Amino acid sequence: LTETYIARFDRVWKPVASCLDVVNVNDDLGMQDGPQISPELFRKRIKPFMKRLYGHIRKASGAALFLHSDGSLYDLLPDLIDAGVQIVSPVQFTCRNMDLRRLKSEFGAHLVFWGGGCDTQRILPYASPAEVRRHVRENVSILAPGGGFVFTQVHNIQPDVPPENIEAMFAAAAGAA
Repeated sequence: LTETYIARFDRVWKPVASCLDVVNVNDDLGMQDGPQISPELFRKRIKPFMKRLYGHIRKASGAALFLHSDGSLYDLLPDLIDAGVQIVSPVQFTCRNMDLRRLKSEFGAHLVFWGGGCDTQRILPYASPAEVRRHVRENVSILAPGGGFVFTQVHNIQPDVPPENIEAMFAAAAGAA
């Protein structure tokens, strides 16, 4: 698969290379309570191939490497950074070991957190607009200092979210910036 992904990347990136700043890769590695596989098994069976693929992408494109992976990634983050990941999304801070302060403190010098601005499982659909604003301001105050943060909610906004909560989220983010 690694060779196939490298060949596919080499075919598709050249036409857009002049406007390419970020390359997105997807590998859902986490669950709510931890990684899908043990860090030891990840290091042995996946990381070497990931490191080869991500290294190739970064060298060939010069773009930042953005990893989409849901869930609790804390135990894998040092390995993902070593493999070449520079941006993680979503920042699913409601999962085990994904405390925003801890993530920013331990990995903020090495990663951009693309997301984590608002919890889409409990806050955005069920809280009041005032609670949404308070929540967003707190998360931005943790993740934004020193850079390395792109505001967005944790995950997709579902149809049951009240429009006034979406407005409150973006208003708070704009005011907190």
